[in-house]
Amino acid sequence: MSKKVYISKGKEELKKVLTPIQFKVSQENATERPFSSEFWNSKDEGIYVDINSGEPLFTSLDKFDAGCGWPSFTKPLEEDHIKENKDLTLGMERIEVRSKYGDSHLGHVFPDGPVENGGLRYCINGASLKFIPVNRLEEEGYVEYLKLFKVL
Repeated sequence: MSKKVYISKGKEELKKVLTPIQFKVSQENATERPFSSEFWNSKDEGIYVDINSGEPLFTSLDKFDAGCGWPSFTKPLEEDHIKENKDLTLGMERIEVRSKYGDSHLGHVFPDGPVENGGLRYCINGASLKFIPVNRLEEEGYVEYLKLFKVL
């Protein structure tokens, strides 16, 4: 199987297809209000992809309730689809998480996640994500991830 190519849309195109909060968060590094995302407490099975490029980022299998009001994950679905940058804004030092191909601001990673799952908490803005439920993975072009959910 050939490697899938993920392409970032231009800012003007994104302004036309994203909601104002999706654009502000993913393209202008904003943060959505806690408990405001449709995904913060979702228990649906599937994968989360970049709202811009469609690159796979996280899976519901690695999602947990961190009590912070944002979707939280223990690890990325595809390590090489995540970029980490030092973030010194707001008077603190954090690690920003961005998508590799879409270059969308996703959120931050913190060392206070479940120890039994590696100890990381990827605290992600739901506004930067699109959810693909298990029953639509094949139709949406993500058939290779069906095996994670044992539905083949």
